[in-house]
This record gives sequence, structure tokens and C-alpha cells, in this order.
Amino acid sequence: MKSRSFYIVMLPLVMIISAFIIIKKSATGTTNKTAVYQLLPRKVSLIYPVEWETAKKSAADLAAKIKRNPADTKSLAGLATLYIQEGRITGNFTYYNKAALQLVDEMLKADPNNFEALTLKATILLSEHQFEEGKEIAEQALRLFPQNAYVYGLLVDANVELGYYDAALDAADKMISIRPDLRSYSRVAYLREIYGDIPGAIEAMKMAVDAGSPGDENTEWCRVQLAKLYLQTGNLPEAKMYFTMASDNRKNYAFALAGLASIASEEGDYSRALLLYMQADSLIADRVFKEGIAETYKLAGQEEAAKKITDEMEKTYPAFGISDKAVLYAKKEYERRPLNTGVNESLAIIYYQRGEYDKALPYIETALKTKCKNPELLCYAGLIYGKTGDKVNAKLFLQQALKDNPVISQKLKKESRQFLMSLT
Repeated sequence: MKSRSFYIVMLPLVMIISAFIIIKKSATGTTNKTAVYQLLPRKVSLIYPVEWETAKKSAADLAAKIKRNPADTKSLAGLATLYIQEGRITGNFTYYNKAALQLVDEMLKADPNNFEALTLKATILLSEHQFEEGKEIAEQALRLFPQNAYVYGLLVDANVELGYYDAALDAADKMISIRPDLRSYSRVAYLREIYGDIPGAIEAMKMAVDAGSPGDENTEWCRVQLAKLYLQTGNLPEAKMYFTMASDNRKNYAFALAGLASIASEEGDYSRALLLYMQADSLIADRVFKEGIAETYKLAGQEEAAKKITDEMEKTYPAFGISDKAVLYAKKEYERRPLNTGVNESLAIIYYQRGEYDKALPYIETALKTKCKNPELLCYAGLIYGKTGDKVNAKLFLQQALKDNPVISQKLKKESRQFLMSLT
């Protein structure tokens, strides 16, 4: 079960490595240290030399400005933004979100209506899946500057995650009318995908890629999403081309490597797929990479190795698997976001895999409400309809899912094909 959660596209940033001491004045006028945060050393494989040289200069400049004036909100905001981007690049969101949030809260103590602080806080909250809270902060920022494209982007993200898709469309329309760029095009692409317009999603994501700078993390993230859209259509050559370009433009880019791994697996080259998935997993901790490793082990006939990975994942990720714990976690997420199609899809899949088909049915129907054409979703829809006695819809969804031979879980694809044959 692979997540399709939206990954917020940030402003282009430089990266830094240094330690910063954030200073504030106490009520008596004395100076106190409020926190010491250090940008953690990156893995060597994640260091990009040109970025790094620029980063060190930026680090020195920011540190000097904050030392001279601890209330310098511009520098505090710049540092918070750098923390957020560092979290994105390294995958260490827990540490860097905490660091950034402390800086932002210092700014908001001095001025509760500081626009930069509000937008940064909303960004952090959305990253931490606090969608309602993030939405409220973004709306507060929007009241201050109703023509700011970035804030509309935050509202797109929040409304999508909460399942308020009409509101997300409205926010995307406003965003792109104010500033058509990588961030707005990528959000339009994602919404088109949600609403089942894959050709339109591909068109918009190409525009996002063209609007970015090759090698920049945000650009290559968009290029990877473009490749994934081609995977849904079964177009392996185009997908491979864009994954390869992303990998060439940004060396050791984990998401591009994982994309190439999925293609290698589809082509039956399990040794190469494992190598690429493991390389991606060594760079950034991401559940999807481990799922890829486990599935590839199974395809290669290494059941014991696959079981070891899945057992570890069940201990590490509460939402993984089909245990009672996974059901409980999924239900809690559903209670927070009952309108989100992805949340409903996750519950439907868990119940299907547990053999509780009647329980799966209402969730898969909600997951289909935007007419999304993602082939994995359609496969599960067909299987669930079939298991609950609706052979007409089962055949309809399975045929639609499999018609382009998409790159999805091979186990799911095989199961879907066999079930479809049983219906004919």
C-alpha cells in the first residue's frame, strides 16, 4: 500500500550547516539563551558541493545578523525556512520542524500578525499532519495578504488533506492566477490527478518542471512525480527517462532511485531493483522504500528476507500491515479526516486484505468520489465490488485499471487479472 500524500513544494532555498544560538531579552533586560540548535551534518551522499559553499556563506551571514539583533525577524524567518528545507532534504522532519517552530513562535510572541511567521507556522503544521490547525493559520495569514500565492498553496494542501476538494480547487485557481510557477503548476497537476485527469496532470507537471531549475530539489521532485504519472499509464520509456533525468540532475536523489527501482522490478531485474531500493533507503528513511524492498524480495522468491522487513515495519510504522493496531490507527486517522479519499482508500485496503469485504465497501466508495483513475485504487475497487457480489462494477473497474498495464504492485496486478478472468 503506497502513500500518495502531497509533498509540499517549498520556495527554492540554500542549505547550511552550523550551530545557532537564538537570543532573547528577558523582562529585566538581561540576555538569555533560549535554545541551541545545530544543523546536523548530512550524509556525505547528500552533500552537493555548489549548494554547500553557498550554504556556508548564508550560515555566517544569518548568524551574524541574529547576533547583532536577536529581534531581526527577517533573519529569524530565513533561518526557520532553512530548517524546513533541511528537513525536507534529509528526511529528518522531527528535528528540523521543532527547530523551525521555536524560531517562528519567537516571532509570533513579538508580533502575532507577523505574516512570514504565520506562513512558516502553517507550513510546519501541515508537514506534521496537523491539517486543521495549519489551515486556520494559513487563513489568518490570508486575511493579512489576500493576494499572496504561497498562502493559497498552503490552503490547497490543507483542504486536499482534509477532503475539502472544492475549496482546494478554488485556492489553486487563485494561486495560479496570481503566480504561475513550479509550486502552482504542481498543485494543479495533483488536483487533476485526484479528479481523474491524468493527461491534464501530466501537462501541468511538465509545466512545473519547465518552470524550475534543473538539479534543484523542488524541480527534481516534480520530475519524479511526472514519471509516476507515466507509470500509471503504463508508459515505461517516458517514466524511465524522467526518473533517470532526476537521478542525473541530482545525484543520490532517493525518490528518483526508488522510481528506477520500481521499473527494474517491473522488468524482472530484481537484483537491480533491490540495489536501488536499498540505496534510496540508506539516504532517507521512508516507508515506501522499505515496502519496495519487501515486495522485491517476495518477487525474487526470498520469502524469509521479505518477512524480516515486514515484521520490522509492523513494529516501526503503526499504520503498516493489517493487524488490529493498523486498523485502529487507520480509524483514528479517518475520524480526523473522514472526507479524504486517501484515508478512505487505506481503510478499504486494510479491510479487504483482512477479508472483511463488507466493511471495505463504504470506504472504497468514498475513495472513488472524485473519480480518480489511479490504477491501484481501481484494482482494489474492482476486487472489493467483486467480493461483495457486484460483478458489473467489479469488471468495469478492473478493466479500467488494467487496460494500460500500469506499473503497480505485481501481486495486486496478478490478483486483479485472475479475478477479472473469473468474471468473463
